[in-house]
Amino acid sequence: MKTNKSTFLKDVFICSLGAYGGPEAHYGVFTEQLVLKKKYLSEEELIELIALTGILPGPSSTQTIVAIGYKLGGPVLALLTMLVWSVPVLLFMTFLSFISQIFSVIHVTNDILKFIGPMAVAFILTAAYHIGRKVMKDTFTILLFVFGCVTTYFIHEPWIYPLVLLSGGVISIFVSKEKNIWNHVKMSPPWHYLVLFFLFAGGSLILSSLWNSQILLLFEHFYRYGYLVIGGGQVVVPLMYSELVEISKVMTNQEFLTGYGLVQGLPGPMFSFAAYAGGMSARGHGIIYQILGALAGGVGIFLPGILLIFFVYPVWEQLKQIKGIKLSLKGITSVAGGLIAASGLLLLQKNGLTVTSLAYTLFVCVLILTRKIPAPMIVILTLICGILL
Repeated sequence: MKTNKSTFLKDVFICSLGAYGGPEAHYGVFTEQLVLKKKYLSEEELIELIALTGILPGPSSTQTIVAIGYKLGGPVLALLTMLVWSVPVLLFMTFLSFISQIFSVIHVTNDILKFIGPMAVAFILTAAYHIGRKVMKDTFTILLFVFGCVTTYFIHEPWIYPLVLLSGGVISIFVSKEKNIWNHVKMSPPWHYLVLFFLFAGGSLILSSLWNSQILLLFEHFYRYGYLVIGGGQVVVPLMYSELVEISKVMTNQEFLTGYGLVQGLPGPMFSFAAYAGGMSARGHGIIYQILGALAGGVGIFLPGILLIFFVYPVWEQLKQIKGIKLSLKGITSVAGGLIAASGLLLLQKNGLTVTSLAYTLFVCVLILTRKIPAPMIVILTLICGILL
């Protein structure tokens, strides 16, 4: 079935409006809007992409939705998907870097967004429910689902996610006991994307050391953040904090925490925090210079992950023709479902197990499962409840 590109991009924008709470909550929105409602792909295909991006460095939910765009319309639609998904919140975070009296904004934001956390939990839990129904087909897949859930619930290190995903694949191959599973497949990797990935990494490092330019240095920093981190925005924050606040001292502790607090209350990818951090780091040299700093931060942090998914996704489609890889997917997707369930439980605890919080989460779960109210309307309803209550 041929995909209408403008309709798909409109749905991507709808996803961006409801995408609160980090990658796992974003997957809940993708499940609701792109899988169940519009059927651009199946639950199995989505969980495969979630598992794939869980192994790669970079912004995992951004890479997932870009990969969906690539699947439906090739690199052009993938690039447009990236722009529709990320540019609105990047522009807003750039704008916020110019605001000096920001503490009053934080106060208002926290009041309005008091139910955003419970809403995000609802999206994660319903996604875990839908995905769990698809991947838990027998005792073996149920055990792997539980393994992924329990392991990532108790161990919160970034390395655990790719490790348990790969473990699920290896275990699935081992227990299958099938032979002659490594059939040869003709591969045609798009090497130019990988070449660009390394050119930007090496080139920005060399140029920033030879040429005393703060914009180049910012681009090098944020590009490095983008390819060193596996697990999304929450994982990259400590690395940013160390370099920007403690070492370079281009931002104060309060300014950093202010921007991070604000991005938590905005829809879209959490990596958009880089536009705020880049803009704040380039203050004092005029409006254009500060905008360039925000651009260096925003483009720098997203670029490596996008180049990697442009290289890896076509290879992944070819690799799936190998019987051994197909066998591994059974385990990988089961474990990935467990990861999402664990994220929902952790975020549920983080938001507080109060009667109000649990009641609102249950309420939103019912709204999502009935599928009578689209995600953006649920967000608007959540904001209204925050104002009124």
